[in-house]
Amino acid sequence: MLKLGKIIAITIVLSWVSAIKANERGPVTNLPIPRFVSMKVNEGFVRRGPSKLHRIDWVYKHRNTPLMITGEYEHWRRVQDVDGQGGWMHFRLLSGTRTVVFKSAKSPVKRRNYEGADIVFFAEKGVIGNLDECNLSWCKVFVNKKKGWVSKSHIWGVFENELRD
Repeated sequence: MLKLGKIIAITIVLSWVSAIKANERGPVTNLPIPRFVSMKVNEGFVRRGPSKLHRIDWVYKHRNTPLMITGEYEHWRRVQDVDGQGGWMHFRLLSGTRTVVFKSAKSPVKRRNYEGADIVFFAEKGVIGNLDECNLSWCKVFVNKKKGWVSKSHIWGVFENELRD
């Protein structure tokens, strides 16, 4: 019985910590952490730390690349990409415009937001699209003047339970 009590107590504490984390706000912007943004520029340096004194670890080379902000410090944002790689970028390189990147080799983009809907086109892995609306399972995206609905399982740049109108 004592074991069961410990398990319940641990579960309650973990749930409480998760709830606090889910409501975390950035100390600079007071915006949610984590949150998705995109690259505003064609080329952006990712640094080891939050200043120009820190070395550049790599360079992102695609405008509109979706990134997840996981931290803030003054004018710097700690970001993470689809592969889980991260570092610090100056806030002026980032935009609040939401984009997604396709994770699967041949992702079907459909006319409507259900499995049996007609396929409008296929998107290859790495293709970037503009994010429009989302329900629990599907998101409407725009890719090179084409639009359609894609299952959230095929894209990165939107949270699992995120809803967008």
